[in-house]
This record gives sequence, C-alpha cells and structure tokens, in this order.
Amino acid sequence: MNWLQTLLPRTLVAAFALLSLCANAADLQRLVDNGHLTVSTFVRPDNAVVPGQKAQLIVEIATDSWFSGGTRITVPEVPGLVILQNEAFASNATEVRAGKTWVLQRWTLDVFPQREGTFRIPALKMRLKVNAGTEGDIEGELFAPATPFQSVRPAALQSVASWVAAPEFSVEQQFDRALDSLQVGDAFERSITFDAKDTMAMMLPVAASEEIDGLAAYPAPPQLEDRNNRGETSAQRVQTISYVAEQPGEFVLPAQEYFWWNTASDSLEIVELPAQVIAVGGAPQAKEESAATPQSNKRLLTAIAVLLALIVVAVLLVKLLPRLPWQRLVRGLRVAYDKLVELRRPALPDRLNP
Repeated sequence: MNWLQTLLPRTLVAAFALLSLCANAADLQRLVDNGHLTVSTFVRPDNAVVPGQKAQLIVEIATDSWFSGGTRITVPEVPGLVILQNEAFASNATEVRAGKTWVLQRWTLDVFPQREGTFRIPALKMRLKVNAGTEGDIEGELFAPATPFQSVRPAALQSVASWVAAPEFSVEQQFDRALDSLQVGDAFERSITFDAKDTMAMMLPVAASEEIDGLAAYPAPPQLEDRNNRGETSAQRVQTISYVAEQPGEFVLPAQEYFWWNTASDSLEIVELPAQVIAVGGAPQAKEESAATPQSNKRLLTAIAVLLALIVVAVLLVKLLPRLPWQRLVRGLRVAYDKLVELRRPALPDRLNP
C-alpha cells in the first residue's frame, strides 16, 4: 500500500505535465493555424550539390508578436547525410507583412551528403516560447516541415574514388631540418597541412605514409580543427610523420595528388604535394669517435692501475727496509763468498818441498 501511495503522486505529476505539454503544443499549432506564427524550411543552394559539398538547411520562425524565450532545435539523423548545428544562435530580423511588423528567427544547419541520391530531411522538432498577446506566453513543441534534398555526382567525378568539395582547398608540407646532409640514425619530421573552406576536418584527405626500405616512418595521430567565424566554416587537418634514416643512400618521398571539386567554378582540379628527395650519408664521424672511445678509456685505466701498483710497492719498500737484519745478511753473504773462493783453489800447492 505504501508503494501505491508513493507512485500515485508521481503518476499524477507526469500525467499533468504531459497534458500541459500537449495543451501548449496545441496552443502553438492554433497560433500557426490562425496566422500568428509561421515555420518554414528551405535548402540553399536550391540546386543539387555534389557529395561532400556543404549545403544549408534554413529554418525560419516568424511571429507577429515577439519571442519571449529561447528556441531549441533537435537535429535529426538521416542515413547518408551529416547534419550539424555549427551556430549556437539564430540570426534575428524583422519584416513587414500586410502592414504589420513580424519578428523572425533564422536557424542554419549545415548538411553534408556522403553519397549521391535523393534524401528527405524529416520534420524538425523545436521547442519555443512566444507571446500570444492577451493569452500571455505560450511555450511548447512545434515541428518544422520536412524538406527534400538531392545530391548528384557529376560526370567528371565518376572515375574518382575520393575528393574534397569546397570553394577553397590547399595542401603544403614542411620539414624540421635540411634533408641533404643526413647521416644514418638521424631523424626528421614531416608536417602535411590540409586547409579548406565550407567543409569539416573529418572530410579532409589522409596523407599516405609510404613504406620505404632504409627509411622508417612513424605517423602520429592527426590534429583536426574546425573553425566557424560569422557563419563561414573552415577546416584544417595537420598530419605529422617522423622518419628515421636506417641506411645510407638516396630516398624519394613520392608526390601525392588530391582531387578537388571546386564548388566555386563547378570544376575538377588536382592539387599536388611535390616529391621530396632525402640524401643519407654513412655513419657520422661522431659515431666513429664514440666507438673508439672505449678502447682509449681502457688503456688509460690500465696505465693508471699500473702506476698505482708501483706507488704501493715503493711505499712498502720504504717502510720495510729499515727493519731488515742487515748485519746478519752481510755476514751470511760473506761466508758464502769465502766458500766459493775456496772451491776455486787447486788441491796441490804451487811449490812442492824438495
């Protein structure tokens, strides 16, 4: 019974909130039906776009009164389309309709088709709050109408696997050191930067890191950046690759070509990243000297050890010599000398007695 008493108030609150929401939505729809509130959508450009090209879905809300609260739009998900709300605020304007001033909100969503075909952007759910004159403020949910959308792949792109669709596109590369005096074991870094307008960084191409014998490549994770400045979007992708020279010789980082569909001129162009020659010499002199250094150190340590041993022996002799029995040593040497002399004398005398 206790759980029923606890659940019942919550159920009543939820039901009341649902009824209130439905009533507010009905009130907003009544404003639309009575011509006091309008919601419209359209896509620009109004013609078909190329896969990957940026289009804009414009949602326009207008009232003959004023907006008394913020507006929130739920971005739908459509297979084959990337829809993004890159602008946090709407652009506000006023216009005169039948002699009466209307207040307008224009919301812009960026749409990027990932393939060719015909799409249908479903009705967008919005939550808004407007003033209804004597009825006061009305807040609730309203749906913008669904919008058709089409993407066409031109004949020039039929044989192209991937491309960048943008009004501006460029690619450049930089190296952190000179490449004509490298030695085995040296490392250098290559940075490839892609820049484009009216696109997203995730749609920019990926620079290939070729596997070349004698030149090891270590690509780093790319750095992606999307920028939005007063409705103008731009993107940048920076890819860094570190190389290590493992063998002497001459290596070539081959040229890379990227296909660019210029949306400003509706034409296909090729942007090329030029080839780069890498010259690697033999092992540097510093390494040869470092290889010979252990032998020199060994000889020096041996000489120092011998010198220390001689010093120790000399010190011991100086300390022990005064304590030796020199007199007995001299007498013993004298006796031994005399015996040696006697052994050398003949057995018979020089003259015999007559």
